[in-house]
Amino acid sequence: MKPIFETMIAGNFLFYNGKVSKAGKPLISPDNRSFRYGDGFFETLKLVNGKIILDDYHFERLFSSLELLQFQQPTYFTPDYLRDYTRLLAKKNYHHKQARVRITIFRGEGGLYDVDNHFPHHLVQTWQLNPANNALNENGLVIDIYRDAKKSCDLFSPVKSNNYLGYAMGAMWAKKQKLNDVILLNPFGRVADATIANVFVVKDGIVKTPAISEGPVNGVMRRYLLEMMRQENIPVEEGQLTLEEMEQASELFLTNSVYGIRWVKQLGQSGYTHQLASLLHKKFVAPLLGVVG
Repeated sequence: MKPIFETMIAGNFLFYNGKVSKAGKPLISPDNRSFRYGDGFFETLKLVNGKIILDDYHFERLFSSLELLQFQQPTYFTPDYLRDYTRLLAKKNYHHKQARVRITIFRGEGGLYDVDNHFPHHLVQTWQLNPANNALNENGLVIDIYRDAKKSCDLFSPVKSNNYLGYAMGAMWAKKQKLNDVILLNPFGRVADATIANVFVVKDGIVKTPAISEGPVNGVMRRYLLEMMRQENIPVEEGQLTLEEMEQASELFLTNSVYGIRWVKQLGQSGYTHQLASLLHKKFVAPLLGVVG
């Protein structure tokens, strides 16, 4: 069984601190604070036919994280600056039709108490995506619970931090167990999120997802779907999600910016359908991507 992400072809070029250059060259020193301490964060976007999907949501989250982590941004460092260079890079890498984009922000050199400066060093990379991932997955995912790491519930837990250790170990465990993904819990034993996605369930006709206070990353696709469902008067709740509720749900699906919605067919001994997941994909995700039918 394969993980949720397919193998992707990386671009030959990247964008780093204002310049497009060849990939594969060293960029940071051993004293870099992101390398040492995970001091920074990243944003994962999807680009289709030169357009960044839900770009306003992404850049709002990016610049909120920038402020929260106390970076000092230059006047030129704006959403338009990042948007323009992302498109330019994707085109140079021949990824402009379908791409996964990662923008990594990190502080420079310094010890734990001795920061050289708070400039937001920035790295943009693109990977080619298969257009087939615009469709809802035909075969449901098989996932399980990863119990060796706990997702904290604090001011920084919604940030896509460069300190990704718990998720990374969860992904390695999933691969060893031949799973597509795993669920991470918070310190109270309740559901936080998955390694690369937010978690939704359908139980007794109500869609439910862990609240941000429960420790999940503040996902862009999560936010978009919550807004769309509320506009359509689909019953939806943000709150505490227990393992028992998840196991008793009729549907379980994962969301992120690259894949939109992926439905789960099995979690441990529990099985699920995908009636609502199919409807949400058709009604809200496919139109974003220009998918017809």
